[in-house]
Amino acid sequence: MGQLQGCGKQTNKGMRALHSLVPITVAVALTATACGSAATASTNAKATATTASPATTAKKPSGATPSGSGGGGGSAPSGSRPSGSPPSGTGGSGGASSGGGPGAGGASSTAVTGTGSYTLAGGTATKSAATITAASTNESGVVVKSAGKLTLSDVTVSTTGASSSSDDSSFYGLDSGVLAFTGSSVNETGGSVTTTGNGANAVFAYGSGATVTISGTKITATGQYSHGIMASGGGTVAASNLDISTAGGSSAAVATDRGGGTITVNGGTYKTTGSTSPGLYSTGTITASGATFDATGSEAAVVEGSNSITVTDSSLTGSISRGVMIYQSFSGDAQGEQGRFTGTGGSLTALSGPLFYVTNTSAMIKLSGVKLSASSGIVLNAAAGNWGTSGSNGGNVTLDAAGQTLPGNVTVDKLSTAVLNLTDGSSLTGAIDTANTAKSVTLSLDKTSKWTVTANSYLTVVDDSAAISGTTISNIIGNGHTVYYSESANPSLGGKTYTLAGGGTLTPASQA
Repeated sequence: MGQLQGCGKQTNKGMRALHSLVPITVAVALTATACGSAATASTNAKATATTASPATTAKKPSGATPSGSGGGGGSAPSGSRPSGSPPSGTGGSGGASSGGGPGAGGASSTAVTGTGSYTLAGGTATKSAATITAASTNESGVVVKSAGKLTLSDVTVSTTGASSSSDDSSFYGLDSGVLAFTGSSVNETGGSVTTTGNGANAVFAYGSGATVTISGTKITATGQYSHGIMASGGGTVAASNLDISTAGGSSAAVATDRGGGTITVNGGTYKTTGSTSPGLYSTGTITASGATFDATGSEAAVVEGSNSITVTDSSLTGSISRGVMIYQSFSGDAQGEQGRFTGTGGSLTALSGPLFYVTNTSAMIKLSGVKLSASSGIVLNAAAGNWGTSGSNGGNVTLDAAGQTLPGNVTVDKLSTAVLNLTDGSSLTGAIDTANTAKSVTLSLDKTSKWTVTANSYLTVVDDSAAISGTTISNIIGNGHTVYYSESANPSLGGKTYTLAGGGTLTPASQA
């Protein structure tokens, strides 16, 4: 579920609370279905054993991010069921709680739709300027199934009922405002969708061939594990110029959950105020252009598993834990271990923690012309957190920067690796691995790019041949600091000491 989600996917894409993030595995495996908040290391309740960290086993609070120093994994992001919010404790989404009641409980083995105040089962229909309300448990406002095709124009949809299962809500859209089921479609223009119950996602597409095309609609979801727009099981949502706000925990504005989905966003504003509720939580494919995302209780975006978020000319702000988190909770909501975040133009701001945090997975980050801002002074942190097996749950990240300014330090722990490729006039101002803890760090600079060093740094590999002349380097501005490198990993440097522009040296680590 999206958003560091797990159960509600707080860690699970902020679905049931950001997909709950799965905590570090210990000797005894425990199962759970609740999703936690960022401070609880929630995972999909299906998570494995918990650790001493504050993460809970809630559904990966999607959207939520793990808490922890240096942007590390404390709480999960909230997003989905918690999808849409990152799992608490680790940045998960913050799924349902382990206690029963609305939003709690495991998912059914088969897709569950519940009832609909208005249901279209097959055929074609149009509704204009109508008001549709629903108040019962597991009752959606609109349900379209059996290859039905529904057009809504300036329709008001309002539901107050809650879901009996945050998993069924995050996986299948149970108790949604508007739900398009397998093979069916909804085309909605204008109007509004408002939900207040826990687990009541506003607009949902579940299953192969399920599509929602929505434009100019105002969407409000105030319950926990209640996302704005969501897709799972291969569903598709195409959204244009929406005004979305969510207020509950583990409630990402835009999220996918188990089985993935495809969501395309063009324009609009997306705001989340609940804990572990990221703006974007992906266990599938999410693209956004010309949009504004503001998460006041979570990170701006969370990617779980081998999935992606691509943003163009958009503004993303994460207020808690970090800006973007890429991880694998192993909750079962997202497969693979190669998350991708691509940003072109626009801006990304982290008001707390690092701009990027990678844990328990491999990640590819590509940036070009994005205005970056991190209050912590850390642009990238790759480190073990609350997910995976202790001792092998670090982060492995490749960051490709083209025409990009990178303001801040790079921190990497002993279980993690980082490869930084700076091209096309990119610049990094900061220190790299000052603690000398990284498993490995590689820095590659083309002749047009530069690194301004702000403290003594440690690199495994330095690839900067175009700027080396004799024993001087023109595009690393040392400011009197020393950069250490591995002699064995850099045979072309011949174990020599090089003078850096602006003072300082590049020196074999053996001389440290």
